[in-house]
Amino acid sequence: MFSLFGSKKTTPDLSFISADMHSHLLPGLDDGLQEIEQTLQFVKELQQLGYKKLICSPHILSGVYDNSPETILPKLELVRAALAENNIDMPVEAAAEYMVDADFENYVNEGKQLLTFGKNLILIEMSYAAASNNIEQVIFQLRIKGLQPVLAHPERYNYYLSNPQQYERFVDLGCMLQINLLSLLGYYGEPAKNIAQDLLKKNLISFAGTDMHHDNHLNALKSLASKKSFYKLFENIELKNKELL
Repeated sequence: MFSLFGSKKTTPDLSFISADMHSHLLPGLDDGLQEIEQTLQFVKELQQLGYKKLICSPHILSGVYDNSPETILPKLELVRAALAENNIDMPVEAAAEYMVDADFENYVNEGKQLLTFGKNLILIEMSYAAASNNIEQVIFQLRIKGLQPVLAHPERYNYYLSNPQQYERFVDLGCMLQINLLSLLGYYGEPAKNIAQDLLKKNLISFAGTDMHHDNHLNALKSLASKKSFYKLFENIELKNKELL
């Protein structure tokens, strides 16, 4: 696939990513999909695009999305049962996307059960309005606990536009970075697109995720996956998504 860049379009094939580790496909938990029928449709669509495994990551944000293992894991089993009933052969797992705030820091300190993926990976995020003032402390605490933090969509935190050194700071602290694939399409604006591409060029990205929420995201992902220029961005990039299979 990567040797053919003569034309602008290609057959969508995201099998080189293998596993999606950031999505909101479990129904009725957050601002993602709401019905099990939608979940089944999206799983089939992502399978057709080449994905071999899906790891769902519902938001956990106190007072907004009060999710926990007690709300997330039963939904995972519901989805797995529906997939089996409909003969859809796709491994689906669940983790969570944790907002880094005071409550999350307390969860970590108190040793509460945290939903991880892979061997010891945990997905964290910050507000788009302002950086979490405890982000570096939380990264340190997670590392002490033997967990590997992965910061979701750093390219979308516009407050780092004037401080791009912060991305390398995160990596130096032992935090992996995950970009949203749709950022590479310009879905979230040109600044996010430029930062995402720059982070790839600097080899600072460990994971790529769909951050799938709804039909607009799915349609945009299909559009992105049909562009040869998209695949060229990953020619010399070794994503860790494959390690999640």
